[in-house]
Amino acid sequence: MKVTSHRKGAWLAIADVFLKVSCDNFEVIRPRPSTKVLSLLLVFFAARGLGQCAGNVSTPAAAAGCAARNTPREGAATLDPLHPYTLPELIELAEVHNPATRTVWERARQKAGELGVAKSAYYPKLDGLAVFGDERAINPFPKPLAPRGYVMVEVPVVRPEVTLQYLLFDFGRRAATLDSAKEEELAAGADIIQLNQALAFHVATAYYQLVTAQESLQSAQETLRTAQTTQDAAESRLKNGLATLPDVLNARAETSQAAFDEESADGDEKIARVALTEIVGADPSPNIIIEGDKNAPLPERLTLSIEALINRAMADRPELAAQVLRIRAAEAQIRAARADYGPQIVLSGSAAQTSLWPTTDYGHLGAASEPTWSIAAGIQWHIFDGGVRRSQLSIAESKRREAQDALTAIHDQTTREVWSAYIAFQTAVRKQEAAVALLDAANASYNASLEAYKYGVKNLVDVVTAQNELARARLSSVSARSELFLGAIDLEFATGNLLRNQPAATTVQPGDGYP
Repeated sequence: MKVTSHRKGAWLAIADVFLKVSCDNFEVIRPRPSTKVLSLLLVFFAARGLGQCAGNVSTPAAAAGCAARNTPREGAATLDPLHPYTLPELIELAEVHNPATRTVWERARQKAGELGVAKSAYYPKLDGLAVFGDERAINPFPKPLAPRGYVMVEVPVVRPEVTLQYLLFDFGRRAATLDSAKEEELAAGADIIQLNQALAFHVATAYYQLVTAQESLQSAQETLRTAQTTQDAAESRLKNGLATLPDVLNARAETSQAAFDEESADGDEKIARVALTEIVGADPSPNIIIEGDKNAPLPERLTLSIEALINRAMADRPELAAQVLRIRAAEAQIRAARADYGPQIVLSGSAAQTSLWPTTDYGHLGAASEPTWSIAAGIQWHIFDGGVRRSQLSIAESKRREAQDALTAIHDQTTREVWSAYIAFQTAVRKQEAAVALLDAANASYNASLEAYKYGVKNLVDVVTAQNELARARLSSVSARSELFLGAIDLEFATGNLLRNQPAATTVQPGDGYP
């Protein structure tokens, strides 16, 4: 396996997928049935890709169009404290009510408005003007027709007028500006998809963290019962004269420690509830119930190689799509800046109804009310502007280089995240296998030690040691299962598969696990 080949292959994938292919290449998601946990989760993400929209949208163009047509809902989510929420229900609530969705939504609406402004440059500008005036002027006039050599003329005027300005040709500046606005709008649509993927990932993470906290609380409760059993055995032996008081006190101390740990786990579970309610867009509180199925299957193994996972991420990650679109927008701005060096051909005209009632201090003038008009075509060329156009071109070229460097950084970050998720999942699989063996061994050790202690073969120290090992094994089992599920979700998120209907990167097997 050559890691260095990923970088070259990733750039080729970016170029092929984004720079040469339309953004409509992102397929529209449709839900499809599946019986596997992660597949069900992915299908839900696909079907609920944008909670604010009525339809299924997974392309930047569809997301941007949806944002332009719809206004996001406002207000916090209202949770039913008696209803057990499933993960799909929580994700749907978050997509509608989390404040971050409204922020990115409004940005997309702004980009849609900027596109409308760019399109308006192709239309003529019509202005209405109504003039009501009175002018008194000196008009030179030859003697002896005018004794003073001039006459005073006063002209009241009423002129309603319509003017026209129409840019006929500008060397492609309007087209470049329009292209830039289109790419920016599509990039905003890709940002919506990215945010929804991230939001779904964060909700799923908070959900599984709550499940882990609940499992930890259950483990602490079992440890407390185990400690109580040990204490009962010690007190029973003390009554029969087979144990000493220090043994009983030691057992009571272990029970108190287990009670302390239970209270701590209970507090952590409530805090996890608060975190989950916040991420779904409700007022943070512990008043939420989740629905869980502890017999759901666990992720088992990967279905794709690391090379295939990286290639999928390069093709599907919306951040990469958004950044490539921003490079296109920057290139269009460069074309617009260069077009400013050329002339503009403008058509102008006006039509009015001019009414005059002139008077003079010598002779007589006639009143008039006639339609008047004018039309002209002109060429405007900025010869000198103090370096404005040069500076604008330099800024546009700098923005393109900035966008290209940002794409490189996102590419490297994506590769790193896929590798990290890949390694973390493989590690989580092995840790889960070890945790199962550890729990079985610790449970057998404690039962054997307790039974031997009751018959006087072992002392209380051996029982307490086995009891503590069993408690740690229970927590290790909970932690391992949590890491396994979170690792599988993280792998799908790192490869950009949460809003797509491609097969999951992992398979599952029957066994105890999370929903």
